Amino acid sequence: MRPFTYQRAKSPAEAAAAVMQMEGAKFIAGGTNLIDLMKIEVEKPTHLVDVNGLDLHRIEETDDGGLRIGALVSNTALAADQRVRHDYGVLTRAIVAGASGQLRNKATTGGNLLQRTRCPYFYDTNQACNKRQPGSGCAAIGGYSRQLGIVGVSDKCIATYPGDMAVALRLLDAVVETVKPGGETRAIPIADFHRLWGETPHIETALEPGEFITAVTLPKPLGGKHLYHKVRDRRSYAFALVSVAAVIQADGTGRVAIGGIAPKPWRVDAADAALPDIHAAAQALTAGATPTDDNRFKLALVERTLAGVMAEARA
Repeated sequence: MRPFTYQRAKSPAEAAAAVMQMEGAKFIAGGTNLIDLMKIEVEKPTHLVDVNGLDLHRIEETDDGGLRIGALVSNTALAADQRVRHDYGVLTRAIVAGASGQLRNKATTGGNLLQRTRCPYFYDTNQACNKRQPGSGCAAIGGYSRQLGIVGVSDKCIATYPGDMAVALRLLDAVVETVKPGGETRAIPIADFHRLWGETPHIETALEPGEFITAVTLPKPLGGKHLYHKVRDRRSYAFALVSVAAVIQADGTGRVAIGGIAPKPWRVDAADAALPDIHAAAQALTAGATPTDDNRFKLALVERTLAGVMAEARA
């Protein structure tokens, strides 16, 4: 058992300042990922700042016709909200595909964005992992890589971002609102929030040290059919080999985002422009791919999953 200290924050700015002031401090909300990582000593926080008491549990309409989702809104509450179900159905579908009901009851909007990769080499502290220990190497390169990335990866890391909710948020052009330790606020487009691994795979998001997520905002609804298809190794809850979030209009045009293939939810303007041409869109989404022998099948699986989405949209 590794000892750590604990406090309950009274405001977002206080939470951010507390994490900034103590080396090794972490925020804790639902704990659905952090606690697991603490148990296997991948995460070793010296101090936990509990943010559950903050007033960030509301879903509110914005002046421009969108929604503002508090960082502590549970996945269950978000997926069940009638405004989300009616106007942002792809988000409800992605959340429900992502985890069991018990986990959705605890998982939060802000925490979901920050969940860490499920690469088995990241979870095994006996293996080399640049994400867990920068500079140690990447055991996944040359190892078993069926679940891992094919685009946007680097020679330092081939892990994928594991979530489902963020794929839908990327499709919807969400914006992440934050507060910094000094009390300053900023808005980060979801397209810029998650980073490619590059030379520094241990730096996973655009957040600065101590910066705390307070909300996620959605623009006004897009209309069209909202769809989410997830392909996984077992039918019960598992992480995606490939997932496709899409909003398709009556004429077959639309937008698409992919999960399970990259360090971040993957969206390419050229793929949106190519719709309804499924092959051309899939080619744009996987352009520049560097698959391994274990995960080369994902190239075809992206196109097949997108074809399934388009077939449902036409039905």
